Amino acid sequence: MLTYVLERIFGLIPVLLGVSVLVFTLTWLAPGDPVVALVGESAQGISREALEDLRRSYGLDRPLPVQYWDYLSGALRGDLGRSVRSGLPVAQEIGMRFPATLRLTLAGMAVAVTLGISLGLLAAVYRRTVIDYVAVVLALIGVSVPVFWSGLILMIIFALELGWLPASGSGSWQHLVMPAFAIGFASSAFIARITRSSMIEILRNDYVRTARAKGVVSWRVNVRHAFRNALLPVVTVVGLQFGSLLGGAVLTETVFAYPGVGRMLVDAIRARDLPLIQGTVLFVSVVFVLINLVVDVSYAALNPKIRYE
Repeated sequence: MLTYVLERIFGLIPVLLGVSVLVFTLTWLAPGDPVVALVGESAQGISREALEDLRRSYGLDRPLPVQYWDYLSGALRGDLGRSVRSGLPVAQEIGMRFPATLRLTLAGMAVAVTLGISLGLLAAVYRRTVIDYVAVVLALIGVSVPVFWSGLILMIIFALELGWLPASGSGSWQHLVMPAFAIGFASSAFIARITRSSMIEILRNDYVRTARAKGVVSWRVNVRHAFRNALLPVVTVVGLQFGSLLGGAVLTETVFAYPGVGRMLVDAIRARDLPLIQGTVLFVSVVFVLINLVVDVSYAALNPKIRYE
């Protein structure tokens, strides 16, 4: 088990290195000049020499390999640079916004796991019935509907028409309800489909039929015998969806004006704030990779075949 965990940890090194190269390269290939974006409309009245001095003060005049090495060495020390727009350290900017994104992600995962596992279990147990068909249709809707569209529909219904919930912002649990449901509904569709297929496969096994033949109560067979053995692929999908929600809340936070990391990234892209873009994307990538590592370790803990190997 320890060998497996160490192999997974060492396997993360080239992945993170590749992510850093991609992030740095893609941000520089994007159109626009960060110095001009920083100065704004007054850039037309500034001389070329003043712009070059400003670019030199931020180290943007050096060769790209030198800039990447400084960026990588700083990231290894925990220094992600300073935001061109605010002047604050990127790590501090992320630290101020990440708790809000984490709260939204946890709330969205609570919605996704509750809906997904419930729909998947009902669809598998009552296969080829009305309940199964309804669950499959809901899963298809969840996969097909974009998050920004469902978010706007929720705002129109519950904020504008009914007035039950605030349309945007943060500060109370009411602000989390609509964003969490919007971001969790799509993930619940994936979880429901995996739960359904895994449960159907397990319910066909001989030991399940034997338990039923012995007169074991139906719910006990479905929950204690079948569902426990169907958890392996479900745990994997839940972990991957958690990482996706944590890094993919950009649209949801933008639609609901939620002050999280995703909205900060959108604002940084608009302002062409390269250090903030690079630091945010790298941070989200590291979190996603670490979540995958936790999922792999938990999968190995749940699967005796991997644990014994």
